[in-house]
Amino acid sequence: MAKPFPTDNPFLHGYYGPVNTEADAGHLHITGEMPKELCGTLYRNGPNPQFAPRGPYHWFGGDGMIHAFHIENGNVSYKNRWVRTPKWEIENKEGEGLSGTFGNPRYTDPRVMALNSTIANTNIVWHAGRLLALEEAHAPYSLDPASLMPVGPDGGYETYGNKLNGPFTAHPKFDPETGEMIFFGYSATGRFTKEVSIQTVDRHGKVTRAEILEGPFPSMIHDFAVTKNWIVLPIFPLTSSMERAMGGLPPFAWEPDKGTHIAFIPRKGTVADAKWVTAPASYVFHPMNHFETADGKIVVDVMKYDVAPLFPLPDGSPSSKELPMAKLFRWTFDLAGKGNTMKEEQLDDRSGEFPRFDERFCMGDYRHGWIVAGDITDPKTGDPRQDGLVHYDLKSGKSTGWSAGPNDRFGEPIFVARSDGAAEGDGWLLSVLFRGEEKRSDLAVFEATDLAKGPVALAHLSSRVPAGFHGNWRPGPL
Repeated sequence: MAKPFPTDNPFLHGYYGPVNTEADAGHLHITGEMPKELCGTLYRNGPNPQFAPRGPYHWFGGDGMIHAFHIENGNVSYKNRWVRTPKWEIENKEGEGLSGTFGNPRYTDPRVMALNSTIANTNIVWHAGRLLALEEAHAPYSLDPASLMPVGPDGGYETYGNKLNGPFTAHPKFDPETGEMIFFGYSATGRFTKEVSIQTVDRHGKVTRAEILEGPFPSMIHDFAVTKNWIVLPIFPLTSSMERAMGGLPPFAWEPDKGTHIAFIPRKGTVADAKWVTAPASYVFHPMNHFETADGKIVVDVMKYDVAPLFPLPDGSPSSKELPMAKLFRWTFDLAGKGNTMKEEQLDDRSGEFPRFDERFCMGDYRHGWIVAGDITDPKTGDPRQDGLVHYDLKSGKSTGWSAGPNDRFGEPIFVARSDGAAEGDGWLLSVLFRGEEKRSDLAVFEATDLAKGPVALAHLSSRVPAGFHGNWRPGPL
């Protein structure tokens, strides 16, 4: 029998609380004018637990739910579906939650442990004709673009003909020139291990590289960077430990004394050719873009925290007295310089998260970027304090933004080009906007480089899209 969700966890209520319905809406009401040039689907993924979890709940551990907004001929339709993973299926059959957060073996039913199931709750991407729901510990989960139901010979898992080697990051990178997808997977040789897989899949869906890099310690590596010649893998001191997990202590914890270690792996070499740079302890969930300068330096723009948020020290105590905040920094590496030097430059003093840019310029020098402005979520109250969208013009150094009501919350901004040949930044910015007073959500569409004038169109839902993580745009009809 389904049990009620705990009342003392802010990530199970309010903006973060799961919705328990799946919906289809063919014609959303629209304020303003939806651009006629927009034709495609915005897919958004995030945690939406089907049932109350066993043991302590962490926001990152809920079942994945896809929210799909399809735009065509000025019309917007909406569909949401849980990702039918093996875990979701067995819990749906039993009518109750059977697992702890992150599959913690202390709280998880042996039947669920045996499944070693994805929760597919972090990102959703389109590559080689496949729509892939992603998290960090398992293979991608392939979904039908229209129905959002699992497809493929492995019941939804995309293993690329059983060539996939270990877990798959939620943040693969796509080379706009070759169509190649580059990705990694931490804990590659088993749960809470220090090895990291490095892999690539070509534009046709064929695995072309599969290696294992040995890291300095087990770490949660959420994202990375890729340039034309380098794979840049940062290993931050947000460590993992099976001993802690089995002892009732945090599986993931902040250990700043271990420092930051960044591997530079040549795209045309092997892990044996990796160069390492050490840096002070910090944490980055998400970079913006990453590229090489004309003189061979490597530039990575990041939203950097001095202390990893949302995770405690190894003994379970808070990692900092103040709420950690991310700010936009530029890291420049000179691998040919004396001592493998790293230069850090702060680009903005406001806090924010979910950096995005015009993906057609991935791995190249670029001008335009966007973030959700505001502090990171407070783990005690669940208050995200994310108060608007910001556009950066990195060439002029100027920034502009737009804020909604004080209780409204923005999701990750997604850039969509006006046309394939449009100039960088010429297009729209899409974000799912939670209306706090009305307890429902809108799809907001902005002119990407003129946020200050507000949304050009809003597609209104009568229901709520809970706080989520990442999404992407798939162009064309369904």
